[in-house]
Amino acid sequence: MSVIPRNPSTPPAMHPHDDRYYDREDLAAELRRTFQVCHECRMCVNYCGSFPELFRRVDGAIDSGAAEGAEKIVQADVKAVADECWQCKLCYIKCPYTADEGASELLDFPRLMARERAVRARDEGIALVDRILGEPQRVGKFGSGVMAPLANFVTRNQLLRKIQEKVTGISAEFRLPPMARETFSRWLAQHRPLEGAGERGELVLFATCYGEYNTPEVARAAVLVLEHNGYTVRYPGSGADRGDAMLTCCGLPNIDGGDVAAARRKIEHNVALLLPHVRAGRTIVVPGPSCGMMMKKEWYGYVPTPEVQEVAAATLDLMEFLVTLGKAKTLKREFPGKLGTVAYHAACHLRAQKIGFPGMRVLNVVPGTEVRMVEQCSAVDGTWGMKAAHYETGRKYAQKLVDGISEAEADVVVSDCTLAGLRIVKENGVRVLHPVEALARAYGLIHDPAAALPASESTSE
Repeated sequence: MSVIPRNPSTPPAMHPHDDRYYDREDLAAELRRTFQVCHECRMCVNYCGSFPELFRRVDGAIDSGAAEGAEKIVQADVKAVADECWQCKLCYIKCPYTADEGASELLDFPRLMARERAVRARDEGIALVDRILGEPQRVGKFGSGVMAPLANFVTRNQLLRKIQEKVTGISAEFRLPPMARETFSRWLAQHRPLEGAGERGELVLFATCYGEYNTPEVARAAVLVLEHNGYTVRYPGSGADRGDAMLTCCGLPNIDGGDVAAARRKIEHNVALLLPHVRAGRTIVVPGPSCGMMMKKEWYGYVPTPEVQEVAAATLDLMEFLVTLGKAKTLKREFPGKLGTVAYHAACHLRAQKIGFPGMRVLNVVPGTEVRMVEQCSAVDGTWGMKAAHYETGRKYAQKLVDGISEAEADVVVSDCTLAGLRIVKENGVRVLHPVEALARAYGLIHDPAAALPASESTSE
């Protein structure tokens, strides 16, 4: 047995407001302790590449007689393990040694890996690929609108993508999200609300960077479905709020690259825009599970203020909100359209929020619909799967998802996660809708079939 104690002497430093967060010795000790507990358990061996790498390195030290456990782990070992973590959070959900499970070990492997990246980024700098992928709102502002045809030409041209890969580190094989000719905010500023919108109140839509610049059809469908169910939709930066500053990225891509300062700036910016709405009694709904998870579960850890807590407490996943309407028997259930067999991809970051699979629950109320869940990881999660260094590993770990989609033999494929959808489009060659798009179809709110297609096949070309 290792000489490393299983339980921490003090609670681990999991967020930057802890003075020990950037202390390399404290981090090294926590890494060894966590690696030791994981090595003794091994339950997560099939979740990602981090755990096989961890076990191989600790086993090697033990087999050589150099160690009894993880006490001889060095920085090269840590880097190899951390670089294979794509922050799906599945290991935390399943781990029996977490605070959520009441365990004394207080393990949080994903947050520990995020801490390691933050410390490494502070000491070594932030890689170019992380600087680019960490700013989806800047890329979106530059590439959408009148620039969309040119931007989409570049992302479809394999030769140009190969050159881009060598310069930026972004995989030439990963299907990048297309740029929209008409952003969501521009559409909403000209949109006339449906009859009855506002009868039940007002909501704020956090459309996400992808919903604003890449897949505005998802945000448009969300507006139509919410208005159909009696709500006015507010969006800082558009329509009635067009005098406001725009919402920006949730900050998760920055955390993936270790850029804590950039994430904090975005959190503070977004909270300043959202807080007045929250104090006016409006719920924030989020169609992207990664952004929703970040807002509800992570924002306070990086900016620990009462204002952040207020915003987080008022935030719901979009489909989660629609489930609440169903429970209250206020969700409209007149569906002129049918969906047939639906393959529903269960996004990892929905599971990380511990809210079940609300999209599946909502679609199950549509007559003539059979929902078949595919509970497998896409191995994209944030920015990790877009990188050339990880592309093939991501494909390998996503194979169960690819097979599950094929085996479902569905009429419609849905995923709450835009990036997982890109993986499915690439590997399965099928269209992928957000659950709210499928619901809008069933309601008859989307009459032109092309309006419900991925942006790469409709508005953004």
